[in-house]
Amino acid sequence: MSSAPIDLRGVIVATALPFKENASAPAGLEVDYDRFAEHCDWLIGNGCRGVGPNGSLGEYSALTDAERRKVVQVAVEAVAGRGVVVAGVHGPGWHQAKHWAELAAEDGADGVLALPPTMYRASDAQVVEHFSKIDEVGLPIMIYNNPVDTKVDLVPRLVAEIAQLPHVSAIKEFSGDVRRLFEIRELCDIDVVAGADDVLFELMVDGAAGWFAGFPNAFPAESVEIYDLMIAGKVAEARELYKQLVAVFRWDSRTEFVQAIKLSMEMVGRYGGPCRPPRGALTPQHDAQVRADMHRAIKGLEEYRGR
Repeated sequence: MSSAPIDLRGVIVATALPFKENASAPAGLEVDYDRFAEHCDWLIGNGCRGVGPNGSLGEYSALTDAERRKVVQVAVEAVAGRGVVVAGVHGPGWHQAKHWAELAAEDGADGVLALPPTMYRASDAQVVEHFSKIDEVGLPIMIYNNPVDTKVDLVPRLVAEIAQLPHVSAIKEFSGDVRRLFEIRELCDIDVVAGADDVLFELMVDGAAGWFAGFPNAFPAESVEIYDLMIAGKVAEARELYKQLVAVFRWDSRTEFVQAIKLSMEMVGRYGGPCRPPRGALTPQHDAQVRADMHRAIKGLEEYRGR
C-alpha cells in the first residue's frame, strides 16, 4: 500500500471516549459508541479538520482489543470523508503497533499517530526500527514525541533520521520545548504539529502546520477560530482569544488531563462521563481547580464575544 501525505491543516482532535455503566463490561464501564459517533460528528460540524481516536485521551490502554478496533471503525463511519481520521496505534513493541496500523488501514483510517515503544526506554536504533515496521503498512504516519510518558525523547536529530522513512509525514511535538520546531525544520521537511494545547500559540507563531489537540473536545469552534486567525496572520486577535483559554489548556499537559477534559466537556453541556481504571475521579482539589479555570475561561469568552 502507498499513501499520499495527510493534509494536516486545521485542528485534529484527540477524541475523548465516552463510557456508560454496564456491570458486565470491564470495570463496569462500556464504551458508548453512539455517543462517540455523535461527538465525532459534532467536532467535524464545528470546523475541526479531523479526529484522532485511540490516543491517550481516548484511554486506548484501558480498552479491549475489540473495543479499540471498533472505536476506529465508528470514527471513520461518523466522519464519513468530511475530514481525516488519524488512529492511534501505540504499542509496547513494533509488532503490536504494526498490527494496529494494519487494522487501521483495513478500517479506512487516513493515517496513524504512533508513539515510540510505550513500556521500554528504547535505544535510537530500536526507535527507528519501531517506526520502520509501522511504515511498512503504508499509511501516512505522524510520529509522536511525548518524553514525559514514554521516557524516550525524539530529539531533532532522531526525528530527522525517522523522517527518512517514506510514509512519515509529521511529528506531534509534546516536549513543551518550542525551540525544537526550527531545529526539526532545519534537519528535515516533515510537518511539525503542536501537540500540547498550552504551547499552541508559540508553536504556531513559529510555523506549526497543525494542531493535534485535546481541549477542542470542549471548545471546538473557539479552537478552530484561534487556528484560523493564526493562519491568517492575525496574531494579536488570536492572542486575545487564546488568553481566555490558556489557563484551562494547561491541564492538557498534566497527569489528570483526561479527567480534566471530560469535566470541561460536562461544563459546556457535552457528555464527558467517567474514566475507566486505572484513571479515577479527580481529587476534590483538582476538581475545584478545573472548575475555577473553566469558569474563568467561559467568562472570558463571553467578554471576548461581547467586545
